[in-house]
Amino acid sequence: MINMATATEKIETGKEIMLVDATDKVLGRMATQVAKMILNGHEVAVVNAENAFISGHKRDIISNYKEKLEWQDKANPEHSPYVSRRADLFVKRVIRGMLPFKKPKGKAAFKLLKVYIGFPEEFKKLKPVDVQTKPAKQIFESTMKIKDLVSKLGYNKE
Repeated sequence: MINMATATEKIETGKEIMLVDATDKVLGRMATQVAKMILNGHEVAVVNAENAFISGHKRDIISNYKEKLEWQDKANPEHSPYVSRRADLFVKRVIRGMLPFKKPKGKAAFKLLKVYIGFPEEFKKLKPVDVQTKPAKQIFESTMKIKDLVSKLGYNKE
């Protein structure tokens, strides 16, 4: 399913990096495959994080995340959960949720993950790994892009 021969190359630093393009990918399905790659010890860079899709009706997705923004610990508000409003951090948090993050193995794997908004120049010569065969629009009838969701949650690109 994953063709690693074309996906890994050495960058100037000498490290092998697997490139995953999130454009038109379903976030959950892509995140599970990225989590497997980093648990196997590969360094992974996810580009175009803002172009991934979440499946479901827009109003339900927005209301669920807006509700999470309002959660607050009454005793100590600093212990409240944090929902990122930036696309790259949002995708990184979803991938983190698919790792055993509380264990040393999960923490070490999470350090191998880099997520970017857009397509950085240093990765222009790499060919992305194909992590999903069908585009999101062919799998689900109602979807929402990450960039639309984070803009509804209050992220303003300045």
